[in-house]
Amino acid sequence: MDRRATPFPPGFFNRVDQQPDDEFYEPLRLVTHIDDGAIAAVGDLYQRLGLTGDVLDLMSSWLSHFRSAPGSLTLLGMNPAELAHNEMADAAIVHDLNADPSLPFDDDEFDAVTCCVSVDYLVRPVEVFADVARVLRPGGRFVVTFSNRCFPTKAISGWLANDDSGRLAIVRTYFEQSGAFDAPTSSHCNPGGPGDPLYAVSATTPTRD
Repeated sequence: MDRRATPFPPGFFNRVDQQPDDEFYEPLRLVTHIDDGAIAAVGDLYQRLGLTGDVLDLMSSWLSHFRSAPGSLTLLGMNPAELAHNEMADAAIVHDLNADPSLPFDDDEFDAVTCCVSVDYLVRPVEVFADVARVLRPGGRFVVTFSNRCFPTKAISGWLANDDSGRLAIVRTYFEQSGAFDAPTSSHCNPGGPGDPLYAVSATTPTRD
């Protein structure tokens, strides 16, 4: 893990709502957090990147937005009832990454990891990104997507203080600060389309000789 001084100023990871996340996410919310066009852009991206093997969906819910189910799909999220509604899932684990950024999986367990419209809630993101790299196989890809919607009381203050281009830079910095990935790439996945924008930042773990 990269041990350089953090580029984030004091208070960057503060949130308005300090109640435990497990309490906030306890109510069942079988809703979508981006519109249909942005959901389609997520599915297009996953298909274009070839996320078809063993996949972990971080901070997941009742939908994972794949066009078709990957070889196996493991969910990690906060609400067991929501996870149980996800028809693509092969396994589901309840785990609070803000309380414990260590993933409850073995090394080299997944071909890909996704995180859809949830990265803005992480208060220890660099630690999470570093552990994502641990559970990925060599050459495995971590794909982070987001829009401009959120629960504002639970999003970190640094996220709320930035525009979309600034948020792309934030996520790229998480990858870079983890010290565990090749150079990240970022994109606006549905430019010019109506409705919610969809942005993505992704990177792969180094291959081994």
